Amino acid sequence: MANDIKFTEEHEWLRVEDDLVVVGITEHAATALGDVVFIELPDEGTTVSKDDEVVVIESVKAASDILAPLDGEIVEVNEPLAEDPGKVNDDPLGDAWFFKMKVDDMSALDDLMTEAEYKAYIG
Repeated sequence: MANDIKFTEEHEWLRVEDDLVVVGITEHAATALGDVVFIELPDEGTTVSKDDEVVVIESVKAASDILAPLDGEIVEVNEPLAEDPGKVNDDPLGDAWFFKMKVDDMSALDDLMTEAEYKAYIG
């Protein structure tokens, strides 16, 4: 994992790409969920506030909500993921991103954990 990735206590990762933030869940979260069988993604153009429920993810073990990590607008969703939700288990930090968002305040990323901090957190 690269140093430009930040992590939340809700086991999400955020990666900055140009002026957007790409959001997915960590390998730790994907493992805890088990085999993912369904994902409901948000609509593009949706304005979200931090901690809004934006993605519904269901696995053989549980259903869970993915929360917006920051305030902003959902500008792109990973449509192929809805067709093949098992990708979350195969490549949670790569192809299995959930959405890209335009963040209201990029400096809010500074409050999130680095990879080392996240590893200590799940330790």
